[in-house]
Amino acid sequence: MEHPASPAPTLSLAIVGAGPAGLSLALQAARALPEARVTVFDARPADLDISKDARTLALSLGTVQELGRIGVWDAIARSGRQAPIREVHVSQQQPTVLWPGTGQPEVSITAREQGVPQLGAVVSYGTLVAPLQAAWLEATAQDEHRLAMRFGTPVRGFKRVAQGTGHGIEVDADIAEAFDLVVVAEGGVFADQPKLQWPEGLSRDYEQTAWVGQVLLEESADAASAGATDGTAYERFTPSGPAALLPLPPGPVVPGGASGRRAALVWCVQASDDPVRDLDEAQRLTLLNTIFHPRVGRILQTSLLKAFPLGLNAHRRLVSDGAVVRIGNAAQTLHPVAGQGFNLAMRDVHELLAALKAEGWHPEADAQPQVRRALNRFERRRQPDRLALLATTDFLARSFTWPAPILATARGMGLGVVQQLGPLKRLVARSMMFGWR
Repeated sequence: MEHPASPAPTLSLAIVGAGPAGLSLALQAARALPEARVTVFDARPADLDISKDARTLALSLGTVQELGRIGVWDAIARSGRQAPIREVHVSQQQPTVLWPGTGQPEVSITAREQGVPQLGAVVSYGTLVAPLQAAWLEATAQDEHRLAMRFGTPVRGFKRVAQGTGHGIEVDADIAEAFDLVVVAEGGVFADQPKLQWPEGLSRDYEQTAWVGQVLLEESADAASAGATDGTAYERFTPSGPAALLPLPPGPVVPGGASGRRAALVWCVQASDDPVRDLDEAQRLTLLNTIFHPRVGRILQTSLLKAFPLGLNAHRRLVSDGAVVRIGNAAQTLHPVAGQGFNLAMRDVHELLAALKAEGWHPEADAQPQVRRALNRFERRRQPDRLALLATTDFLARSFTWPAPILATARGMGLGVVQQLGPLKRLVARSMMFGWR
């Protein structure tokens, strides 16, 4: 006599944080794991218009491709609210002593030389999250017995459930609910995070401040002749810290202001000797125009600039209690010098989903053994890329405390070597687009 087939197991997955990483994971998990129950928790109210959030995100090509697979990138691209990155130009303000070449060393990585349509893109946080949220809400409406969105529900903590219950972690969010797996995708910024103590993790205050906002750039013939082009992201190492301009779609930088060529500004300075804080708008504009490479052209106007303290918070492990995993800023908060924080989170999403899919979810009384295997696989695959980026950004951030002549010479020589050695330049470009893998 044949026995009926055992029903496929149901993986219960909780995602804490409805930001771009959490929503991307939820959408992909709902499709790739059709027997899984997926619940997203977020403290923000359901009626908050997230599309208004103007924070800037730099997306690598790998992230753009991942968003394309999710099904939201085409709509973002057609909206005109994203700007492609077709070139990355890196230089430094101080001269490089003993540099043997003509001119000062700099690095230019272009999409054309790498054989790709673009190196990445720049979008606002709201432009990215709004369509992801809309897609997730549509999915929950179509499959309300399996998928859920809990707005206005802060998660206060987790507690491991006794073995043998079929669940691993109890989530404290107004009411207690047990899940096989909890993904923490809500990290926040360095200033608001609790500091970590070893062996839990590492915290380091860089004693630097990031001033962020938008700038309006000239579109004159002089700027074009100097090499200024749409789609170029500029990074400039200065004695105070790195400064970056990321291309944005044309528009005004202040309400009612003139519309034109725009860029997002990230201006990092030493907190103990901040050259920005006490200046008025006109003085800040004057100072900005002394910093960047001549290719940028003249900066005509700045928006209101906001200041954020910079530091490193990095958990040693991505997995705890065998069933809680951290991704993105919940796992590590980085200095913005490499512009890779969100891209690291999206690579976390990709590898976590691949690890979960690989399990196949064969019938078992308790899903925990499969969860542990999947998370062990995820952590092994993610640590090399993660640790390489942590080390790189930490080294660059702390290098600004070195004596200026040594710093300028070492960094300038490094830029020159990368530009001259094709294989090394391709390696850097690939890591920028797809991570260290």
